Amino acid sequence: MGEYSLFTGRLLRFAPPTSEDHAVIARWMQDTDYQRMMEDDPIRPLSVEQVAAFNSGLSSDSFDFHLRTLADGTLIGFVALFDIKWKNGTSMMAMGIGEAAYRGKGYGSDALRLLLGYAFRELNLYRVGLNVIAYNAPAIRAYERAGFQLEGRRRGMVYRDGERHDLLQYGILRAEWAGR
Repeated sequence: MGEYSLFTGRLLRFAPPTSEDHAVIARWMQDTDYQRMMEDDPIRPLSVEQVAAFNSGLSSDSFDFHLRTLADGTLIGFVALFDIKWKNGTSMMAMGIGEAAYRGKGYGSDALRLLLGYAFRELNLYRVGLNVIAYNAPAIRAYERAGFQLEGRRRGMVYRDGERHDLLQYGILRAEWAGR
């Protein structure tokens, strides 16, 4: 069926979320740098129980995968397709590398390649979009390298530490992804 693996990349693999993962994710939620790159709402530490409750409330119209390294199976992050509009073939996505030691080493780019392959090949989507805070330069570079195009800027949308930051909207169409 082709020369690609749906769930295995060069550095990591997609794995189903498990209840054992909740403690690891709760630890990530103590990392303010991680949270501030991921979230534009006020951040707060979350307990294992709060992480479990959040995960149990995910919509059936979302596809969530945990990222595990190929080397030793370490849980390092997550990816998700959500807010899927099947009639339109569109979705939003989110991604986070929670383990700081794995940031900036190609794991996010590998996860993006897998997620877009899944979105366009398996789910037959037409478009995948995302929002990112303008100060998250590493994520923006990864998104642009993957082929995402800047589609909009919500000026001053995020207020952090006495400063206003733009919320950027990116998207990629199936034809753009296929042409890469």
